[in-house]
Order: sequence, then structure tokens, then C-alpha cells
Amino acid sequence: MNSLPENHPTEAVKALMLESDSFSRWLGLQIDEVGPGYCRLHFTARPDMLNGFGALHGGVTFSAADSAFAFACNSHGRQSVGLTVTIDYLEAGRAGDVITVEAREESLKHKIGVYQVRAVNQNGAVLALFKGTAYRTSNEIL
Repeated sequence: MNSLPENHPTEAVKALMLESDSFSRWLGLQIDEVGPGYCRLHFTARPDMLNGFGALHGGVTFSAADSAFAFACNSHGRQSVGLTVTIDYLEAGRAGDVITVEAREESLKHKIGVYQVRAVNQNGAVLALFKGTAYRTSNEIL
């Protein structure tokens, strides 16, 4: 993917969403790249994100994947909401891991978009696979 100019509508949607998304900011999500139907972000797993066994809490992984899904499905400028999502956890993240989450659009129709999201650590180990289906409302974001 190539980076888009700062004035591209996708960049405006990203900025608008980030402005109001205090949860993604709290997670420490850094948006690396966004484009039509695409988002790549990363975050560092903090000690307060671990479960009782010292592994990255599944809710954190899910939330990061859900945020990437949201940026990707809203990138076309129509407000989209998740209809259904699933996640498979394959490996446990650990404190200090740098987790990269990448969402890719697999199908885009008038009212429905389908997205695949992968979460990997700094060593390339796949931590989770997430699939999201979004309903595309008629509300224009910009």
C-alpha cells in the first residue's frame, strides 16, 4: 500500500475517528497506514494489559483488531458498523511485545463489507486472526 496525501478523504476520516476514539488512544494504538479498505496499526503490550497468567489479555487483542477493522471499513467515507466478528487466538502476546494489526478488505458491496485482520508480534508470530463483517449505513462521514 502506498501512503495517501494528507488531504485525501481517507486521511480526513482517520483524523475524525481518532479525535473521538479515546479508547484506541488509551490502548496506545499508533496508526501506521490507512487507505481505502485498509488499516495497519501497532501498539506495545503493557504490563497492565496482561491477564492473570502473564499473557496479553484477549480483550486487548480483540480491541486492537476491532479498531483496525473500524478504520478500514469506515475509510470509504460512509459510516459503517460491525455486524458480526470472530477471532481465533493462536499465540499469546507478552509484556513488551510490539503488536502489529493489519486489516484488509476482502469484499465491498453496497451495504456490506468483509474484512480480514491479522495481529502479529515483532517476531512475525501470528497472535490472532479476526474476521469482521460491517454494515455500511447511508450516512456520509464527511
